[in-house]
Amino acid sequence: MDKGFGTKKNYEKEIEKSTLSRGTEGRLISWSPWPPANFKTRYPAFPFVLTILIIVIGQWYLSLTR
Repeated sequence: MDKGFGTKKNYEKEIEKSTLSRGTEGRLISWSPWPPANFKTRYPAFPFVLTILIIVIGQWYLSLTR
C-alpha cells in the first residue's frame, strides 16, 4: 500500500502522461512526410493565405499573357 509521499511508480506515470499531452507526434496523412499532425493548430490561417497567394499569382500570370 503506497501512502504518504509519491512513489517512483506514480512519478513514472506522471512522466508518461506529460509526454503524451505535449501534442500528437505523427502525420495528418499517414503515408505523407508532411504536414505534421499539429499543423492545423499551429498555422490556422494557412489555407486562407495559400488561396490569396494562388489568386494573386494567377492574376499576375493572366495579365502577362494578355
